[in-house]
Amino acid sequence: NLNEEFSVTVYYQGIPLATGLGSFVFDTHNGQPSIWTLSEPYGASDWWPCKDTPADKADSADIWLTCNSDFIAVSNGSLIETVDNRNGTFTYKWKSSYPIANYLISLAISEYTVYQQYFNYSSNDLMPVIHYIYPEIFPNIKEQLDKTISMLEIFSDRFGLYPFIREKYGHASFGRGGMEHQTISSMGIFMDGVISHELAHQWFGDKVTCKDWKHIWLNEGFATFSEGVYIEATSGKNAYNSFIDFQMSRSKTAKGSIYVQNINSVSEIFNGARSYSKGAVVLHMLRGITGDSLFFRILKNYLNDSELEYDVATTEDFQRIAETIYGSSLDYFFQEWIYGENYPHYNVKWDYTEQNNNLYEIDLNIDQADNTFPRFFIMPVQIKISTTITDTIITLFNDQQNQPFKFYVEGKPTNFIFDPNNYILNDAFIDDPHDLTIPENFNLEQNYPNPFNNSTTIIFQAKNRERVILKVFDVLGNEVAVIFNEEVDAGEYEVAFDASGFGSGIYFYRMYAGDFINTKKLVLLK
Repeated sequence: NLNEEFSVTVYYQGIPLATGLGSFVFDTHNGQPSIWTLSEPYGASDWWPCKDTPADKADSADIWLTCNSDFIAVSNGSLIETVDNRNGTFTYKWKSSYPIANYLISLAISEYTVYQQYFNYSSNDLMPVIHYIYPEIFPNIKEQLDKTISMLEIFSDRFGLYPFIREKYGHASFGRGGMEHQTISSMGIFMDGVISHELAHQWFGDKVTCKDWKHIWLNEGFATFSEGVYIEATSGKNAYNSFIDFQMSRSKTAKGSIYVQNINSVSEIFNGARSYSKGAVVLHMLRGITGDSLFFRILKNYLNDSELEYDVATTEDFQRIAETIYGSSLDYFFQEWIYGENYPHYNVKWDYTEQNNNLYEIDLNIDQADNTFPRFFIMPVQIKISTTITDTIITLFNDQQNQPFKFYVEGKPTNFIFDPNNYILNDAFIDDPHDLTIPENFNLEQNYPNPFNNSTTIIFQAKNRERVILKVFDVLGNEVAVIFNEEVDAGEYEVAFDASGFGSGIYFYRMYAGDFINTKKLVLLK
């Protein structure tokens, strides 16, 4: 009958085949058996009958796992009961009482060392934080695991209280990098970036899940940006800026729109430059438009919206929340950055004319090269003018492909900076008639940080238009990477070096620019 509710029991058995990113894997570690799952995006139905789409969450889930008594079986939610079957096996009964997407239901079974902590989220309330770790790696990563508590504190402050507070959070060792299974992230790498990324997914991806994989940036872009939130909270604004610089450099290699056109391809869904880095940069740019206070209100309201919390969302849902808090339309922003492709290439010309009473007229023209879609980018643009009297930051709304501006400053200009806070993913050529910002020589600076873990920033200056090449060599003199090879105009440039695929050790980086050659040492510590 119409609207009649009924239940169905499905009996099934067999040995699952691993597809996609793993789905269901019989593995080993240190010679010991290990079983784990990673069902994102389409692997859940490899091992249990389900409607395998993020658009339709289960309102709750019971996961009962029976295994050899030497093993511990880990899953989502709370461990309700452990049953000794008196035949050499235990049954672990887990219950997820919150709505959960099918791909987030997981299991991890092995001989684990169990390390328990507590998140004290109020004066009288504690939540267990439980780590199930391969015994052979636990002593080396315990210090990293301890950072989970501070991450929970930081993210709860920025995003709202941890969303599964009645259950737990924790980690379970497995054979991949990291996966944000609800309340229990499966982990193969225990670096700050991975731990904070997977934890942030508990808010962005687990509490509010992308409705379909075309909007995966709502999961991955937000979690990547959250890595920067943690860096900023623990290491300061300069460290956050370096993180954003690296994400911007990676974003410039992205092809196509952040909105995923082909969700039949796992590699298209989880494109690192597009879904992760550029998605994070979009949030950084939105933060620049709205300011910090409104930006973090937007994030909290998005997570707590009555239509979205513990449910699913699209880009339009996030846009609706952002516009409501900001108080103005942001349609131009989302259309060009989520559904458009590439990024703006600016040609900026400026000059000044002395007026009366130490007042100077600034004539500025912003021109953008033709893009595919959009043809040009509409963005508020900041200009910083330093004068003999003061520093002034002026925000101009650039909504034409070729657009003149005129404004006045007090004191003779001594410096001009386009986008001084790096709020826009862009390339800009500055036509500076007064040579205020043109370096006198070619120069290669020491990378920072140094030593570094996975990523570092290299700055160089060019005194005139020239092709600049940056190469990296190992201690034997073997070339291992070309990290920059472009013709540049006079100015200062930053290049992010991603060394995640390299082993620890001493390396050398060398700059070639015409007759100029300079080499410096960098140290990679993992």
